[in-house]
Amino acid sequence: MDKLCDIGEIKRIMESSGFSFSKALGQNFIVNPSVCPRMAEMCGADKECGVLEVGPGIGVLTNELCKVAKKVVAVELDKRLPDILAKTLADHNNVKIISGDIMELDLHKLIEEEFEGMDVVVCANLPYYITSPVIMKLLEERLPIKALTVMVQKEAADRLCAQMGTRAAGAVTAAVRYYSEPQLLFKVSAGSFMPAPKVDSAVIRLDVHRDKKLDVKDEKLYFRVVRGAFSQRRKTVSNSLSSVLSIEKPKVMNALRSAGISPTARAEQLSLEDFARLANAIGEVL
Repeated sequence: MDKLCDIGEIKRIMESSGFSFSKALGQNFIVNPSVCPRMAEMCGADKECGVLEVGPGIGVLTNELCKVAKKVVAVELDKRLPDILAKTLADHNNVKIISGDIMELDLHKLIEEEFEGMDVVVCANLPYYITSPVIMKLLEERLPIKALTVMVQKEAADRLCAQMGTRAAGAVTAAVRYYSEPQLLFKVSAGSFMPAPKVDSAVIRLDVHRDKKLDVKDEKLYFRVVRGAFSQRRKTVSNSLSSVLSIEKPKVMNALRSAGISPTARAEQLSLEDFARLANAIGEVL
């Protein structure tokens, strides 16, 4: 069904199904007809590829993904929507809707069972309230996926795609870049949705690293150091880590010297490689 971006069609579907938007689930359906075809085109899917979608809504993006992919599996939390999706996606025989919470599902098992022998990408219009948790779950679980293409709040997109060593970077920037190479694909205005949110959005793509890019001896410690350094951005890294991680200041200073980092450096000035050397050095002095 190619009329899913039409406001009149959306209202007709909602009225016939007794459906209303849920603010709690962050539901904003796309009414700009150019957005989803671009997402489907740029997500990396092809006729030999499987796509995992999160939160299909009434199927606007799903419809486009079914045109370019071998198989689409869409996970939907709202139990009211599968019946609607069965109607809006009736033209496609390569889609499966799974009712469930993406944060609770065994995604390794899902991918193994649903996409056997296929390359897999993720493509989704993510609710703002759960953007970072979903992205980090998909990355941290080291799923066999090639890329994540997601629509998120513009501010979140800027932070996720920021360059390390700049003021825009934060702990989530370092986490995303640890697992992937992010890029901002295009912006999406608030008026592209129904109901319209108060902020603009953007579509980003995270190309997942096939191999480990950094020499990190203890991943848990690495992420503790990153979060600790960015938790008090106005302070130097030495003061932040000493306070947040409860490490004696002289030990932190020794680790900084060992890692070749200035004792007056702030988190936003460090590269991924700096954080990796610092975490390794802290591991040695603890």
